[in-house]
Amino acid sequence: MKKHLWIAVLAASALSSTPSFAQNGGVAAGAATGAVGGAIVGGPVGAAVGGVGGAIVGGLLDTADRPRVQQYVVEQRRPSVAYDQELVVGSTLPQSVQTYEVPETVVTTTKQRTGWHYAVVNNRTVMVDNKTRRVIEIVN
Repeated sequence: MKKHLWIAVLAASALSSTPSFAQNGGVAAGAATGAVGGAIVGGPVGAAVGGVGGAIVGGLLDTADRPRVQQYVVEQRRPSVAYDQELVVGSTLPQSVQTYEVPETVVTTTKQRTGWHYAVVNNRTVMVDNKTRRVIEIVN
């Protein structure tokens, strides 16, 4: 198991230091997190699958947009909602959790900028797909 985890960590390190990922820290962070998590659960195959999946879901916000989104959320002073389920990317928030639109003026460098809402859940900012209510990124 240690050997498999070491392979995953090396793969994650390589992905996060690749120059093509330098412009989009979200993808690199998602790939690294997914690779390590996948290795823990499924060994080397899990690392590969987790790395790809993490790159897809972890790449929502460009690195430059993350602080702007967080600053915007803090300025809005929305109340945090207590949520007793595990808060992970892909989970669906119930209708009782209020979401709020993220203006396009806040997200300026990320290519896709429409249809996103945010919620403050368990004192964490999460990006939510407005149509499905699925958590698409955990900002902090």
